[in-house]
Amino acid sequence: MGDGDTGVMLRRLFEAIAAAIPARENDIGLVFQACAKACASGTGSSLGTLVTVAMMTLAKATKGRGEIGWDELGGLLASVRDQMMARGGAKLGDKTIVDIIDAVAVAVMPCRTREEVVAAARKEARDTLDAYRDRPNKLGRARMFGDKTVGLDDPGMLAFSRLLAAVAA
Repeated sequence: MGDGDTGVMLRRLFEAIAAAIPARENDIGLVFQACAKACASGTGSSLGTLVTVAMMTLAKATKGRGEIGWDELGGLLASVRDQMMARGGAKLGDKTIVDIIDAVAVAVMPCRTREEVVAAARKEARDTLDAYRDRPNKLGRARMFGDKTVGLDDPGMLAFSRLLAAVAA
């Protein structure tokens, strides 16, 4: 939707995260905490800030834990969505990353296995991109392009769907 800033920022952000992940840490919360610290220093963009918020939310929710059940992912994503909305000011329907996170969170709530989660998340991510593509962006840098964003995917939504596809592979 522009100069490729989102992709470049996310590459830098995930390189910082990869470098910050502790080698032998069994506490998932501490891993997410290290990721949050890397995010906070890795970018000042609005989407980067929301990724930091997501990592901090997950760190708090998983502190002291060694694993996360498949049946917990929907609730964790819902918490991330809520914190992103509180921090960034987005509302559902604004055509932002919170819309796709909300849709995937709801879709995976009833899922109990990896296979169920992957199938539901992939389908919902595709369906959500399709549902929002013909709407204008209302928030973030893309809002400045108004009606020119109709027919295009929101960069944050697209990034989340690509990350989801990579993680689910």
